[in-house]
Amino acid sequence: MGESAVLHQVRVLRSQRLVTYRRQGRNVYYGLADDHIMSLYREVAKHLDE
Repeated sequence: MGESAVLHQVRVLRSQRLVTYRRQGRNVYYGLADDHIMSLYREVAKHLDE
């Protein structure tokens, strides 16, 4: 996936408040907004494996 596509996806996730971010100098660090998001991700991944 190209850089512009990744940035677009990150903007979508931020607009939906699914990720948080912090700036440190020129770098931006992203993380999941809360534990519920990780639980949803695990459930979807488990379902896809079946």
